[in-house]
Amino acid sequence: MSEISQVSALGSLPSLGKTARMPVLFLGHGSPMNAIEDNAYRRSWQALGAEFGVKWPRPKLILCISAHWLSRGWWLTGMAQPRTIHDFGGFPKALFDQEYPAPGFPEAAQDIARAVHQPGSMAALSLDMSEWGLDHGAWSVLKPMFPAADIPVIQLSMDYSRPPAEHFAMGQQLKGLREQGVLVVGSGNIVHNLRTMQPGAAADQAFDWAHEFDTTIAGYLSEGKLAALQDFQKLGAIAQQAHPTYEHFLPLLYAAGAVEATQAPEFFNTGFQAASISMRSVIWA
Repeated sequence: MSEISQVSALGSLPSLGKTARMPVLFLGHGSPMNAIEDNAYRRSWQALGAEFGVKWPRPKLILCISAHWLSRGWWLTGMAQPRTIHDFGGFPKALFDQEYPAPGFPEAAQDIARAVHQPGSMAALSLDMSEWGLDHGAWSVLKPMFPAADIPVIQLSMDYSRPPAEHFAMGQQLKGLREQGVLVVGSGNIVHNLRTMQPGAAADQAFDWAHEFDTTIAGYLSEGKLAALQDFQKLGAIAQQAHPTYEHFLPLLYAAGAVEATQAPEFFNTGFQAASISMRSVIWA
């Protein structure tokens, strides 16, 4: 199925309906502690959430692609009440006590699963009715943005066995959702190397290779070279250092796939955590 017909199919989902075009977000989520600490990152997410219903329409649905749900094939959460997943260890009890009881949207999940196809095949997306929920890549950013937890949230998994180009292609299929009240949110990090972290480093301190990779990717985004993102591994040594494993980069491909190359991105949270985690975030509005 062509991209054009995919967008057309998404434009007629019975559970949603036409709205003004929604923005697309890529959020650098960094440490799970950002969800509860009073820091610049959390405050920026709070301020961003307050713009919905004022500057932009209030979402009917949030579709989140998190670095922390990897699967075989692509899956959507289809349950009515997704659970809050505490998929981390070694953090304070206050973080494990966090809950984000946002509802799911089973009807929309079914419609999207039928309209979107697995890249490289005509297979529909699979629906997860009980196993997953909202992992910290989703709730750690959504809870500060929308603390009332009254906007339905669906997560889309990522098949890590598939090449980056297929993740970008999946993002392209999501474009039509933007005109049906769906806020597409990719949650990961443009640079993510836990092996080289320097706890306590200032936000303007980072390794040279981290700065170079972050700046290069920001250049692609600014210049509208969105398709070039799927070839990030061709950047060689700095790509390998920035992403020893690249699950935190993949959500950017979904977000970039869901926008037009002519849309100018706006950057925020452009610093680093622990010298090797880029918090750079992007909004296309």
